[in-house]
Amino acid sequence: MPTVTYEELLVEAVPARIEGDLEYDSSCGRFGDLLRSQKRAEAEDKLMDLLGVLIQDYDRRHAMPPDDSTPAELLQFLMEHSAKSAADLQPVFGQRSHVNEAVNGKRPISAEQARKLGKLFSAKPGLSCSPASRAGGGL
Repeated sequence: MPTVTYEELLVEAVPARIEGDLEYDSSCGRFGDLLRSQKRAEAEDKLMDLLGVLIQDYDRRHAMPPDDSTPAELLQFLMEHSAKSAADLQPVFGQRSHVNEAVNGKRPISAEQARKLGKLFSAKPGLSCSPASRAGGGL
């Protein structure tokens, strides 16, 4: 399988500031495809990061403000965009009730669980951070 460059992915994806629902759905779909990919090339990681920024910008202007999001809201976002269910999170939290409590914001997410979630979603672990401390990075 030939290696695709970041520039080639940009030409294919033509990323731009998202202004409408169709662009949002398309960007979220591409982001979700990349998020579900078990083995991404570095160029795909870069495109996923860019799409994430564009989606966050749109959400900030039209939906939820990511900087103020709780760990539970971020977990819900990742689940929605990766097509993972609560059952997929059970190995991270142990019990189904613990999954539901974490997703609903009634149970804090520990550093160890954040690491496991990062691995599960192929993303940087940062869900256990408070919204104020997340400003420096992570999820």
